Amino acid sequence: EGRVEVYHDGKWGTICDDQWDDRDAEVVCRQLGLSGTPKALSWAHYGQGSGPILLDEVQCSGNELSLDQCKKSDWGQQNCDHIEDAGVSCDPFTVVHRLFLFSPAECCPFLVPPLAEGTVRLAGGRRPSEGRVEVYYNGDWGTVCDDGWTDLGAQVVCRQL
Repeated sequence: EGRVEVYHDGKWGTICDDQWDDRDAEVVCRQLGLSGTPKALSWAHYGQGSGPILLDEVQCSGNELSLDQCKKSDWGQQNCDHIEDAGVSCDPFTVVHRLFLFSPAECCPFLVPPLAEGTVRLAGGRRPSEGRVEVYYNGDWGTVCDDGWTDLGAQVVCRQL
């Protein structure tokens, strides 16, 4: 659950809550690979974002695979303030494993920023908040050796996520 932010044209930004409803939330939860009961939240329920408001007037039918397939305003065309930032809850959430016939970049390029060296992720856990620590380096993901691993290292990784 949280404020919905999208990546487009090299920038992260929020979505205005005009027309925002549970069908839009259903698409966001699906796109993130989360199941549960999708619930749309309005009026910056999860706090106001900063930076650009990238989408407005999002109107999904609920069957789309990504927000990019929904009816919406043109990117950056909006009449909102951050007090109207849209949020979503996919509670109770569980990770859904899907077979994709295309890469995330082909499906949803506005959600896939270029990866920076040193980006971390968790893999193989039962929940999104746990798992094996992996680091992106030189165009590939690798694991981290546990020699000398302490709670301090875990705290750094959690802050990076």
